[in-house]
Amino acid sequence: MIPKIKICCIGSLSEAFTAIEAGASAIGLVGPMPSGPGVIDDKLIFEIARVVPSTIDTFLLTSETSVSHIINHHRRTQTNTIQLVDSLTQGSYLDLRKALPGIKLVQVIHVLNESSVAEALQVSRQVDALLLDSGNPNLEVKELGGTGRAHDWKLSRIIREQVSIPVYLAGGLNFSNVRQAVAEVQPYGIDLCSGVRTNGKLDSKKLELFVRAVRESGV
Repeated sequence: MIPKIKICCIGSLSEAFTAIEAGASAIGLVGPMPSGPGVIDDKLIFEIARVVPSTIDTFLLTSETSVSHIINHHRRTQTNTIQLVDSLTQGSYLDLRKALPGIKLVQVIHVLNESSVAEALQVSRQVDALLLDSGNPNLEVKELGGTGRAHDWKLSRIIREQVSIPVYLAGGLNFSNVRQAVAEVQPYGIDLCSGVRTNGKLDSKKLELFVRAVRESGV
């Protein structure tokens, strides 16, 4: 199976269409974060989500942890998917589903150690997909994505094997290591930001090489 491709940190309409034309089936649109790249204004997220083809998954990356705040963030942006980059602290996934019917929920699991496996298994019963990344929400200034670091893919493989929902793999991926990542984890989808960028801008050559590598990695 050839993994789906999600290009994150989309910064403009032009980048969105460049990613889609290259073969991405999903794009990531980053709201306010405590750290990391790619943050854009909610108005721009709304504009991009409004005009891209309906077949494309538009992920709102939100660092909000309260259900009411997540709902408000989504209402400003109108994406078809919400990527929760931190754990819920107020409210439940069921509350989100009731308030936002038809909107897919993707929970990020920052793969730190074996405890991340237990977290993933518990959360997987309540969301539509997991995204395994390399941040660290335990730091004083939280890292919630865009670190450019790989994590232990063996743990990601364990998670992928034990959950029954789609799993995206993120963290430090690029055209030179994605074949190995796919072989080791066999994820539903691949997600990256910095691996296809030069000086913060989407690099069409790196994007072309990455998409080709993913397609050649199909298992």
